[in-house]
Amino acid sequence: MTCNEIFKYFEDWAPKEISWQKDNVGLQVGSVKRKVKNILLSLELTDRVVDEAIKKNCNLIITHHPLLFHSLKKIDIQNDKSSKLVEKLIKNDITLYSAHTNLDFTKDGVSFELAKTLNLKKINFLANLKSNQNKLSVFVPTTHVEKVSKAIFEAGGGIIGEYSNCSFKTSGKGTFKGSGKTNPSIGKKNNYEEVEEIKLEVLVNSWKLRNVLNALFKVHPYEEIAYDVYPLENYNVSYGAGAVGELEKPLNKNAFLTFISKKLNIKNFRFTDGRSNSIRKVAVCGGSGSDLIRDAINAGADAFITADIKYHTFHDSNGEILLIDAGHYETEIHSLKEVKKKLTNYISSKNTNVKIFKYSGSTNPIIFYNN
Repeated sequence: MTCNEIFKYFEDWAPKEISWQKDNVGLQVGSVKRKVKNILLSLELTDRVVDEAIKKNCNLIITHHPLLFHSLKKIDIQNDKSSKLVEKLIKNDITLYSAHTNLDFTKDGVSFELAKTLNLKKINFLANLKSNQNKLSVFVPTTHVEKVSKAIFEAGGGIIGEYSNCSFKTSGKGTFKGSGKTNPSIGKKNNYEEVEEIKLEVLVNSWKLRNVLNALFKVHPYEEIAYDVYPLENYNVSYGAGAVGELEKPLNKNAFLTFISKKLNIKNFRFTDGRSNSIRKVAVCGGSGSDLIRDAINAGADAFITADIKYHTFHDSNGEILLIDAGHYETEIHSLKEVKKKLTNYISSKNTNVKIFKYSGSTNPIIFYNN
């Protein structure tokens, strides 16, 4: 099994194309063709992570935070920490791959896993991504509509949330007259023709459009295919930021704060009071999610858990929602459980001996002082 096979499987779940525009996700260092021995998962890369990978014979490391977020203008192995890590990876034949905001924005990704860690039910995205879908409309003779539909679906078209093979079909008559240079599959050249056709309409994620069109072109019988592609402003139900769900039973504020401390295994966190002492609906965003506070309030959440909240943001939210800063590392680390689970299931289906490990230590650089 090669690294590229792992990456392809991973990106079917968390496509690179949904990541933040300025993010750097995917291959960081190494070769996609490298045959995988074992895999080490970590929130980010440090010297100790690489040492553990070497010790456990892992030649693929998958992190959440990219090592190479900003462009390197030089590889300075004497003075630059990232350069030293790049050198160490290359010398030990280790490939590094990172899934950052694409893992944040996918279902069962960072925020969903945080919500599940808190035992939330009825989990949905807090703010769905938008403007990354197209509607494809194509006119197909009735004799070929099933063949064309199947090709589109297999190429990734027609997916709406948990539903696949989604389309709408409208019956009608297509007309055409081919010139003397044509070779029509139906009718004759230089002859006006009327054909019973179906207008087939499907939703297609923008990054899958080219593959869907190529599949369509291969099986459609016409020399000149009539089709339309419409960019959409729709919210994509399959991808989004943050998550919102409900506790099985309401908790008062103090009980909820104790619950958070226990479930996230944290002793210290910051918060400001909300409008209610009863907490039932909870919004979360792993990592820096302050931009979603208004979404959490509009969703009717009693509490919002995220990280990296600024002082004035606490001021602005005081009295509107129980706002909790539970820490960046503390709200993201739980996502590695789902990554390991999915990769383990995939590797098991391939009958290989590749093992998957989670880094045994902590990469959190923050230490709390207790007097």
